[in-house]
Amino acid sequence: MSSSDTVPATGLSTGLSLRAVGAGLLAALVGYASSVAVVIHGLTAVGASTEQVVSGLVLLGFAMGLTAMGLSLHRRKPISIAWTTPGMALLAATGAVEGGFPAAVGAFMATGVLIVLAGLWSPLGRWIAAIPKPLANGMLAGILLKLCLAPFLAVSQAPGMALLVLATWAVVGRVARLYAVPAAVAVALGAMALDSSGGLAGGAVLSGALWPGVTFVQPVFTWEAMVGIALPLFVVTMASQNIPGLAVLATYNYAPPTRPIFLATGAASALTALGGAPTINLAAITAALCASPDADPNPARRWQAAFVGGIGYILFAGLAGVTAVMVPRSPPILIEAVAGLALVGAFGAALLGAVQVEANRTAALVTMLVTASGLSVAGVGSAFWGLLLGGAVHLLHWRPSVSQPAK
Repeated sequence: MSSSDTVPATGLSTGLSLRAVGAGLLAALVGYASSVAVVIHGLTAVGASTEQVVSGLVLLGFAMGLTAMGLSLHRRKPISIAWTTPGMALLAATGAVEGGFPAAVGAFMATGVLIVLAGLWSPLGRWIAAIPKPLANGMLAGILLKLCLAPFLAVSQAPGMALLVLATWAVVGRVARLYAVPAAVAVALGAMALDSSGGLAGGAVLSGALWPGVTFVQPVFTWEAMVGIALPLFVVTMASQNIPGLAVLATYNYAPPTRPIFLATGAASALTALGGAPTINLAAITAALCASPDADPNPARRWQAAFVGGIGYILFAGLAGVTAVMVPRSPPILIEAVAGLALVGAFGAALLGAVQVEANRTAALVTMLVTASGLSVAGVGSAFWGLLLGGAVHLLHWRPSVSQPAK
């Protein structure tokens, strides 16, 4: 690495990596913009008012940001935190429960407590470490495949904007590869701002949405909300976010202890639920952005990407009011397209790791295909079922090593 790629350390003992800073900011943008509409829809479905949605987004930004900053700085590993997108889809499908949004808030608090209890149960970390590397790579490739297709799917949905983003990425990448994705992000944001839906920004300013606040919600604990929201939300968060998130980190040879992660995310979720914020957890897609060599060739410095990503989430918290008005009406396919371009390298590496060893190839491909299929059973997403079915094929095809001497 050239000396121009770093600046002197200022409290970050290994020096600040400019590549990690760029990857972290991109991860925050991708994680926030690509799925915030799902969060808004989920909160609205369980009865949140506009003010409560804004409050939830503010607290989510701070919870994700501070937790990611603290864990990555303390552990010196790229531990990225996100909201539970599958969980928000679950809320949207569940709808309002008896007791309204206060009952949903009680369920959010209970989910946080359950995650804390999971952190106190140590076998989970050992189970994650036991996942064969080809299967973990297959799961990651399946997660990334749909997003890596987004740049080309965007051509049919928003041809002018999508082609401009693709052309920017290709041309800038030919001259300076490191700046290809940031340039594409700038073009995508500019295109969204010039879109007719961008005119809503003025109304947001006039209504005071640029000054978001936090609204306290008195939690109500009902049996219906515990069974209908808390337990399914906990299962979905663990199976579709935390387990895949740990597996993604494992593909890049990071094995952070699960206890501090679950204790921190669970406690933060329980606390911020009082302001209408749902659960936070380990990231999967943005974890690949921060943990891959694209963030920094030196694995010991990639934690800075997750740290900067946390700062980005806090900055986005200040835009919660505008976000609640504008994002649901903006074309998210453009941000997904940029994310896909940024993750092409990570997808290629994961695919290679999945199929490189012939003996594990079939199981790894099953894992990838099931994960990419979007299969959802009982509210649990495809990443979990991909690992489960791929693991079953792996065990079915497993043969004892012939290199061991006979006894």
